[in-house]
Amino acid sequence: MGTVIRPSAVLWDMDGTLVDTEPYWMAAETELVASYGGNWTHDDALQLVGKGLIDSAEILRGRGVDMQPESIVQHLTDQVTARLRTDGVPFRPGARALLADLREKGVPTALVTMSMRRMALDVVELIDFTAFDLVVAGDDVSRPKPYADPYLQAAEQLGIEIADAVVIEDSVTGVTAGVASGAVTLGVPHILSLEDSGAHELWPTLEGRTASDLRDLHARFTMETTR
Repeated sequence: MGTVIRPSAVLWDMDGTLVDTEPYWMAAETELVASYGGNWTHDDALQLVGKGLIDSAEILRGRGVDMQPESIVQHLTDQVTARLRTDGVPFRPGARALLADLREKGVPTALVTMSMRRMALDVVELIDFTAFDLVVAGDDVSRPKPYADPYLQAAEQLGIEIADAVVIEDSVTGVTAGVASGAVTLGVPHILSLEDSGAHELWPTLEGRTASDLRDLHARFTMETTR
């Protein structure tokens, strides 16, 4: 029998991990709160990084935004999507090259984001190669990150065991979801520190990383259980 190559799939977070859209979200939040006479600081925005959109909407409602949570989500998504269409996809350092290398090596990939599906599909469509086998978005799951559900759903749809996957995340919320799912979880901090987040390993950047590095990462954390 041939050697089974691991990981069986790489599951990517989107905002802050694959693409640097966090400034777009922060600007949209600031404008929305200001339109209701409030003030939204950078520190306020940091508390929403990695959160599900409905949870974020409830926080914004608490700061005076007099809209239903679903309407807040739609509004913010429209604003961020418009920026993406105008400015293009702002890839995080090394992310596009690593994603392309995974595709070249035949490693399945999924985008697992708590952004809405329509926005995630816009990002995917703006990438200049076929980047993902699957998209699981915030409106596809009943329980968002930090629950494991989004990653477990992605593994099920890809037909793999979650323990055979690598998750790449930039937030504590996302790392918590990845670890809880049973995947080997890589943290690549962006806006917030991931020290003590529980990630199996932290890399300061994806710059210069390849599919081989992810294979070695997966092997380091599964060797003991597969002997």
